Amino acid sequence: MADQTQTPLREDTYSSFIGMVKVGSIVVAIAAAVVVGLIAS
Repeated sequence: MADQTQTPLREDTYSSFIGMVKVGSIVVAIAAAVVVGLIAS
C-alpha cells in the first residue's frame, strides 16, 4: 500500500523537477546571452 501511495508522489516530484530543469536551462541561456552581449560590446 505504501508503494502505491508513494509512486504518484514520486512521479509528481519528478515531473516538477523536470519543469524546474527546463526553466533553469532557459534562465541560464538568457543569462549567458546577456553576458556574451556585455563582453562583445
